[in-house]
Amino acid sequence: QVQLVESGGGLVQAGGSLTLACAASGRTSIASAYAMRWFRQAPGKEREWVAQMLPSGSTYYPDSVKGRFTISRDNANNRLFLQMNSLQPEDTAVYYCNVEAAWGQGTQVTVSS
Repeated sequence: QVQLVESGGGLVQAGGSLTLACAASGRTSIASAYAMRWFRQAPGKEREWVAQMLPSGSTYYPDSVKGRFTISRDNANNRLFLQMNSLQPEDTAVYYCNVEAAWGQGTQVTVSS
């Protein structure tokens, strides 16, 4: 079983930056996982994906965050990251990491205007 623990959320002003981290433990290695993603869920909205990394290292983003968010990984320490720049109030949400079928508990990101 895989356990994921996110950290790094908080309150930031519009235009600011945050880096989220996801520590993985258990059977799955970040280096070999077939799917690594970050999602977010704002109040009253459905969960949406915001970043994906394939085992090859290829990354994908929806238009809403492209150019502002960057997903990366640290294979040696089994961690996944999400660097978020130029944050806007509409980025306010609970952010979740997802590795294969496992989900973290989420970390709150609040962007003030």
